[in-house]
This record gives sequence, C-alpha cells and structure tokens, in this order.
Amino acid sequence: MSTTTFTLPVQGMTCASCVGHVERALKEVDGVAAARVNLASERATVEFVPNGTGVAALVAAVRDAGYDVPTEKLSLPIGGMTCASCVSHVERALRGVDGVLSAAVNLATERATVEFVPGLATLADLKQAIADVGYRVLEMAEEMETVEDRERAARQREYEALRLRFTVAAVLGFLSLVGTYQAWFPFLRDVPRQTMFVILFLLTTPVQFWAGWRFYRGAWGALKHKTADMNVLIAVGTSAAYFYSVAATFVPRIFPAGLAEVYYDTAAVIIALILLGRLLEARAKGQTSEAIRKLMGLRAKTARVVRDGQEMDIPVEEVRVGDVVIVRPGEKVPVDGRIVEGYSTIDESMVTGESMPVDKAVGDEVIGATINKTGAFKFEAIKVGKDTVLSQIIKLVEEAQGSKAPIQRLADQIAGIFVPVVIGIAVLTFVVWAIFGPTPAFIFALVNFVAVLIIACPCALGLATPTAIMVGTGKGAEHGVLIRSGEALETAHRIEAIILDKTGTLTKGQPAVTDVVTNGQASEWTDESLLRLVASAESRSEHPLGQAIVQEAQERGLALAEPADFASITGHGIRAVVDGRSVLVGNARLMADEGVSLDGLDAQATELSGQGKTPMYTAVDGQAAGIVAVADTLKDNSRLAVEAMHRLGLEVYMLTGDNRRTAEAIAAQVGIDHALAEVLPEDKAAKVKELQAQGKRVAMVGDGINDAPALAQADVGMAMGTGTDVAMESGD
Repeated sequence: MSTTTFTLPVQGMTCASCVGHVERALKEVDGVAAARVNLASERATVEFVPNGTGVAALVAAVRDAGYDVPTEKLSLPIGGMTCASCVSHVERALRGVDGVLSAAVNLATERATVEFVPGLATLADLKQAIADVGYRVLEMAEEMETVEDRERAARQREYEALRLRFTVAAVLGFLSLVGTYQAWFPFLRDVPRQTMFVILFLLTTPVQFWAGWRFYRGAWGALKHKTADMNVLIAVGTSAAYFYSVAATFVPRIFPAGLAEVYYDTAAVIIALILLGRLLEARAKGQTSEAIRKLMGLRAKTARVVRDGQEMDIPVEEVRVGDVVIVRPGEKVPVDGRIVEGYSTIDESMVTGESMPVDKAVGDEVIGATINKTGAFKFEAIKVGKDTVLSQIIKLVEEAQGSKAPIQRLADQIAGIFVPVVIGIAVLTFVVWAIFGPTPAFIFALVNFVAVLIIACPCALGLATPTAIMVGTGKGAEHGVLIRSGEALETAHRIEAIILDKTGTLTKGQPAVTDVVTNGQASEWTDESLLRLVASAESRSEHPLGQAIVQEAQERGLALAEPADFASITGHGIRAVVDGRSVLVGNARLMADEGVSLDGLDAQATELSGQGKTPMYTAVDGQAAGIVAVADTLKDNSRLAVEAMHRLGLEVYMLTGDNRRTAEAIAAQVGIDHALAEVLPEDKAAKVKELQAQGKRVAMVGDGINDAPALAQADVGMAMGTGTDVAMESGD
C-alpha cells in the first residue's frame, strides 16, 4: 500500500521526552506508518496512508499532546463564482490540496478563507487548485509572506517571549531571594517576618503562574499520555515549594514550631534558571533552519516568460513546464530547463561547487538559481517548483537534519526513568514519615516530601550544559572556529574519517594560470611574450578563464596591447588582432575549424588535462604558438593541513566531480589517501552515508551549496569561512 510523507513544523518541544511524546501521539493516529521527530529542527516527518488519515488528524494529535503545529489563515478573492455549486466546487478543490486544514467560501464577498500548514501548502498551490476547477484568484493587495519569513518571525516571537519571561522571573526571583534572607540586609531587618512572607508571596506568584506557565502546560500534556518528563518534575517541585510557602504564610499554626518557613525564593529562582537554559537553547535552535532559509533565498523571485507571443514577468512559482523563459546577462536562471535559443556562460558554482564557469548553447541544460554571466538566451522550462535541483538540495538538507539524532542533555536522556523514580521516592518518603514519624506526622511527611522534590529538581542541569556550551564555543571563536552546537563539541573527538571537498576547500576556488607552454617548432616565442599576446587578446573577454590569464599577465608586470577586431566564438574561444598579428585562443575544435596544425601540442594538452587543468591553444597568424593552461590551484597550506589530519590518526578522503585520473593526481599532490571521483553534487551526502554504514564517524569539510546536504548528514559538518552562507549554516 502506497504511503505519503509529510514534514510538519512542531512548536513547544524542549527535551528528548517531548520528542517521544510527539512521536507516540502521531503513531497513535490511524493510518500512520512511521513518525520521526527532530528536536533541533523542530520538525516531525510522518509517513502515512493518505486514505487512512489526513493532515488535520496529525495536527490535532500534536495539539492534543500539548504541543502546537503553526498554521496560517489566508483570505483569497475569487472571480467567476455565480451560485452555491460554485462555492462547493472551490471548497472541495481547496480541501484537496495537501496541507490544507479547512476551507470556507463566501459567495456574497467572493472570498475563500483557507487554513493551512505553511510549507505543505503554498499560495501557488491554492491558486492552481482554484484554476483547475475553472475559477481564478484575483490580484491580491499583499502577497503572502514566504514560509521561511513566517518561520523566522515565529521563532523570533518565541525567543522574545522567553526572554521577557526570564527577565521578569530573574528580577522577581532576585527580590524574593533578598527578602528571604532579610537578616542579611540592615534596611529590611525592621520588616515583620509575617509581613515579609506576604510580600514574597506577591513577588513569587507571577513567576510561578505566568513565567512558569509553560511547565504546567508541558506537564499536563505529558500526564495526559501517562508519561512524565522534566516539565512534570519542575511543575511538581516548584508547586510543592510554592504551596507549602503559601500555607506557611497564611495558616502557619498548622505547622510544628520552627517549621513554618517559606521557600518562595526556591520556586522563583528554579523557574528563572530553567528559563535561562530554555532561552539559550531557543537561540541555538533558531539558527538550525537558517541553512534552509538561505537556500530558499537563492531562488529567483520572478521569471520573464513568453506566452501568446508576449513577454511578461511573473512570480517564479507560476512558471509551468513547457514555458519559454528569457534570461539576460547578470540574471539568475529561474527554473531548470533546456536552452532553445542563444548561448552564454553560466556560473554554476553555487550548485555544483565547481569554480569554472560552463559554456552553454542550444540543447544544453541549465539549473535554476545559477547566474547567467555573458549572453542572453531562451530556454524551455523542464522542472519547476519542488522538482528543481535547488528544491531537491533543500529537501536533502531537511532530510539530513531530520535524520541526525542530536545528543540530548543528560537530564533529558534519563527523564523517562529519572522523573518517575524521584516522584516515587518522594511519595515513599511521605508514606514512611506519615506512618513512623513523630507528631504531627502528616506535616513532617509533607515537609520531607517537598524537600525530596526540591532537591531533585534539575535546576543545575538546566543551566550547566548551556553554560558549558557557551564557554566552549566562546573559546573556539577566539581562535577563528565557530562552533554551532554542543553536539559538535561532543562528537568531534570521536571522528575517525574526514572528507574534504576539493573545490574551495583544498583549492582556492578561483581559476589561475598554471602553465605556459610554447611550441618548440616556433622559436620566436618565450613564455612571457606568448602570455602577453594571449592576455592582450583576452583583455576584451568577459569569460572567467580569459580574465585569469589577464590577471596573471598583470601580476608579472607585462604591458598589454589594445586588441582590435575582437570576436568571441561561443563554446570555442576568441579571435583578435594584437600588434597587427591575428591571434586565436581556444580549444582544439577552434584550431581544427581554422585549419591550424597543432605541431604535437595536443599530446601536451592531454597531459595537462589529466592533471585537472584546462589547456587553451594559441595560434598566431595561422601557426600554433603554444598552450596556456588554467586550473583551480591548491591552497598553499592544504598539504600541511592533510599531514596534520594524518597525525591525528584520521582517514582522509577527497570528494570531487573530476574524473578519476585527475582526482588521483590532485590527491597525490596533497598526500590524501582516498580520492572519491566523479561524484555528482546530489550524491555527496550518499558518500557520507556509505562511510557511516561502515561504522565510521565521519566529518565533512566543504564550502559550496552542493555540500550542504553532506555537511548536514555527516556526524560533524565543517564549513569553510570563505564558503557560501548555506554551507556555513549547514555545518556544525
């Protein structure tokens, strides 16, 4: 039986036991085959039988467990409705969209009110569903916020709410602490003790029931499902201290002499400390989704399409398969497709990680979100929406983040056992004192019951771990290493294998001249005279390889001549006149087309290609003059870094899209043991999984967008500071 997989955002989780509660609640829904919850990314991945259940049932299950799934309501103006049957058609169409919880259409106002889960349903999905049944969505005054903007705003609101509650709890907790020990402060010594108790009651009550309300809510959700978590312990412990103190304040006569003391400060300070821990965690968790948000931000916002013979700019979400899209120099390619007219050079490094721009002509495929460098072209849209390469990378990052179980706090790991045991010990203490204790036995039993709960309350654990993480990450930052999580700190020392992406990690990520080879049969050329001639011809070129040659000549202090009759020959090279001489620079195809004999240079070009370099032939006045080779060169310290890794006992792997011969040549230059060659961008995470399947703990080092899934999949992801924002957000 076929199943459907959805990823739901879940709010309100604070510990490993929360994860267990949500998973159990989802698995209890009829039709659910599997449910996995990730605390760090606050996502639940649910696999279910579509006919057996729906998104509404999943959302209800999460909410019933005491947590929340954020939803959005949208009012859509609809044109073309004329009767009640139109209303039912539109409602059915909207309810059939994955992620829609409810839809109500009002014929009089011609508007549809839709509640949906952001990320599962989009505005484009809703518009398409309405269009499919013969109606249309009228122009809206304000477009819906993007999913990532809403999620970011929701996380910010949650963080600010926590900060406000912590601030209030900390201030009132401090005041209650001062009041509890009034004998230490001369200005409070004259306040009657019973009056001070009432003041402490007024100070602590807002902390207990406003700042600490989330603990009661979490405890109720856990108890409803017959489990206990840290929220239960915090709620029971602080409530015991608070209500014991209330009794001592207003009915002190029920206590034996000397036992009518208050513990308001205990309740207030514990809540403040736990809230501080939650605040630090919320700040760290809020950064987990930044990788995906920045990936989504790479998409082009609009596309220029040709429809009915007219050019028009439309939102990229509205591009359909088969549309002809126009891209001009400097613009982003909106979606994936195939060129039908024109030619250009495209920078695909943001997706492929390879620094060398790629020449594109009719019939070649282009990738959405890559940048068009030089020419204008038209292409036919082949993959749009969730099918594009970038969308698949986003999906891979989400899956990798969801599959990597984070190492939880010690208190959270043992919460399922720790909390019931503590409560059991407290109850046992109460029973023993009630039966065998001195008179009044009940009061002594209650006092000791509260004492056990308060001592066991994990205020230290709630603060100790976030504090240790802050110190560790602070020390790393002092040395230029940004550590994004405690999990990375705990895991890094157990790493056994490390994978280095070639481009931008081992190499500089920029093309540079590596070799100048002159034709031995043409004695008039030296390396510098040939380089000067080629650089002069390339000075008018916008191609990055040509610019690399010009930069090399300038660094050598060569004076360039002004070229005449410059012409770019798409996909082959350039032609120009320099100092009155006809110069051709390009590939072997250009030389063959122009009837230039290579005089044995082709053997040297093959050797250079085998070393991962791009050879460019040069002909002057119809005669072969030499070769200029360009490559992405190794960083100066790459070999030293690999040697340091070997000294640590690590197995070092290099990952590249180059052919095996080239990959092994580069690996040999830096002393790397294993070269993983011909790896497509979408397969990098799979290579990490292969090593993990062998039982190895794997670190991944990369810098490109295409490295993001692998960085997220690895036990520890390390992103280069010079890399893309997305890679850095996916790293640890």
